[in-house]
Amino acid sequence: MANRILLADDHVIVRQGLKALLEREGFAVVAEAEDGQAAVRQARERCPDVAVLDFSMPLLNGLDAAVEIIRACPRARAILLTMHTDDHYVLSALQAGVKGYVVKTQASSDLVRAIHEVLRGMMYLSPGVSEAVVQAYLAKSEMPADPLTSREREVLQLVAEGKSTKEVAGLLGISFKTAESHRTRILKKLNLHETAGLVRYAVRRGLIQA
Repeated sequence: MANRILLADDHVIVRQGLKALLEREGFAVVAEAEDGQAAVRQARERCPDVAVLDFSMPLLNGLDAAVEIIRACPRARAILLTMHTDDHYVLSALQAGVKGYVVKTQASSDLVRAIHEVLRGMMYLSPGVSEAVVQAYLAKSEMPADPLTSREREVLQLVAEGKSTKEVAGLLGISFKTAESHRTRILKKLNLHETAGLVRYAVRRGLIQA
């Protein structure tokens, strides 16, 4: 039986290209998603063997989606597709339980190799990832802790994408008051005073693209 893949990327043409590539390699793409929230829903329904997630997706970024998917379906392996090679992105992914970290500037064969490796129970990092990062992870060195909870990161991303408090509440299934409380707490934790500051922080953390 072919290994079952969930493919999440907000660009249709990218998804189509990756799907064609993976199906040629004998994988079964059983679900597709155009944002992180949809990826989590699809994973809960289909419980794929591997979830291939673009890091930069609307509503919920690939890293936080990976955390939710692993929690909902522990046997699923998560692979991140990303442009980021900075140490803190890679360490965040590894510490979150991501098994594959594929840099988009590599050849498409890199993703295929990553899927095969994680299915064997191994970890795969693109050649563009610093060896020092790997050693830091193996040595369990700590990176500066993210002051925000996973829920607060979700709210932050939505606010940074321009969603109103009412829209945030609707998308996350929480009350307006709770959404406003989250926003206020985020500002306080980050020592910020305006939405523009939240947007800049979200860009630096890779939650949204500039």
